[in-house]
Formats: sequence, structure tokens, C-alpha cells
Amino acid sequence: MDYRLNTFLILCETMNYRITAEKLHLTQPAVTKQIQSLEQTYGTKLFIYDGKKLKKTESCHILEKYAVSLKYNYDELIRALKRQKHRTLKIGATKTIGEYVIGGMISKYLSVPENNITLEVDNTHNLLSMLHSNKLDFAIVEGIFDKNEYGFQLLRHEPFIGICENNSPLNGMEVDLKTLFSYPLIVRERGSGTRNILERELDEAGYSLNSFTRVTEISSFHIISELVSSGCGISFVYNAVYENNKNLGKFKVKGFGHEHEFNLVYLKNTSAHSLAEEFIKTKGGN
Repeated sequence: MDYRLNTFLILCETMNYRITAEKLHLTQPAVTKQIQSLEQTYGTKLFIYDGKKLKKTESCHILEKYAVSLKYNYDELIRALKRQKHRTLKIGATKTIGEYVIGGMISKYLSVPENNITLEVDNTHNLLSMLHSNKLDFAIVEGIFDKNEYGFQLLRHEPFIGICENNSPLNGMEVDLKTLFSYPLIVRERGSGTRNILERELDEAGYSLNSFTRVTEISSFHIISELVSSGCGISFVYNAVYENNKNLGKFKVKGFGHEHEFNLVYLKNTSAHSLAEEFIKTKGGN
């Protein structure tokens, strides 16, 4: 792979010439010269300064998308040429999927002695960033992502429900959204798939999280489930989370979309799609 593109990708990540130079053990003028060389090669400006702040041009965004995919394919080429028999599949998964959905799939994949896996469980935003840094082969997410930006394959549809304590009057009901605003709400952190979907549903109905009497932010599904089951509030999760806690009740909201997609997401124009296809064949129970 062209060493200039590697420098370019690191600069895209750091947006700082000095830090890029330090990462590459180069001088700052050497980094500047490489970027200028790329600009001359492609006949376009890649970075501009807005005051003292470095910004990406539209051409930069286009080149970055292709360079990220090129680097992934280059690394795969090196592995193929070395004829490595054992390959570790690098997977990312959002918390619902990582903790409640794909355990059986991973077990089946690892039943083949030559297969190995590393699993990174994080929110959708961070996983997509890891894809761009070539730290993952693919991510399995329940969150919203730009389908024009990535390649993807549907894993399954999953019901998106409200959860409450067992003896709540909400349990088993389909309720108007306004009915819920008097209840304390417990949500995941910013960037999480379930929170993004909830905020989108609220926005389409003309409301926001601020419509609730109190909003508590918790990053752990286990703690959220415990708080809801003890009557500290309500939350919104995928059905897989609900099924793992017998102390929870559930409800639906009129007008909310009740099913959403779980997708395998990967960089376009890379061999990662074949790895995703191989992994998805292991679908068949948890």
C-alpha cells in the first residue's frame, strides 16, 4: 500500500500534523510533504485550515473512504501471501447483541479448530469508528447507520419494547406515548443503538427525552434491568434483553415501530463481506 495513503489515514484520524508525525516517527515537514504529494497526484486539495483548525475537504472524505477499504484489503493480501492457516476474526457487537444474541453463533464458529475470534462489545458509534480504523472485520449492530456508507447484511429483525416492573399497570398494555411521561426513564449512554432508536421514535412523534419526568443514563443492561424490575423507572430495550430477566414486565407504545434490524456492517469494496457471510451461516440459536 502506498505509504502516503497510510500517512493520510493517520492524519484523518488525528487531524493534527504534529501528532501524525509523532505516530509515524517522522518530522512534521515530512508528513506535510507526503500530503502535498498526494494532492498533486490526485489534483485536489485534501485539507484546509479554518483559522487554526484543520478541516477535511469533500475530496478528502472521498479519498478516506476508499483508502480505508484499500488498507483493509492490503492487510488481507499480506495474510493470504503468508498463507496463514489460522485467522482470528475481529468482530464488534453492540451490547444487546454481544451479551444476549450471538453467544451461540460464536460457540458454533469456534467449534471449527482453525477458527478464532476476538469480540469487542461497545456502542454503535464506537464500533463504526473501529471499522474505519481497520480494528474490526465487521460489526453487528442494532443501531442506526448510513446504509449508503457501508456494506451490510441483515442478521434478523428484533422486537423493540418498553420494559417495566412486573406489577406495573403498564405490563402487557399498548399505551399512548404521553402516558409514559410521568414515569422516570432509564436509558443507555449517548451513541448506543437503543438510545438512538428511542430518540428517533420520540422525535418523529414531536417529543424528546426531556418530555419525561426524569432521565437516568446507565450503560449496563444488567443494571437497567435491575432498576426497572425494582420500580425505579421504565426503559426501552430489545426483546432479547427482556427474555433474560423474568422479573420484568413489558409494554408497547402506539405509533412506535415495534421491530428493528440487527445488521452485520462492514467496509464497502472489501473482502470483509465474505467473512460476514461465513459467520452468518452459523445463525441458528443462542
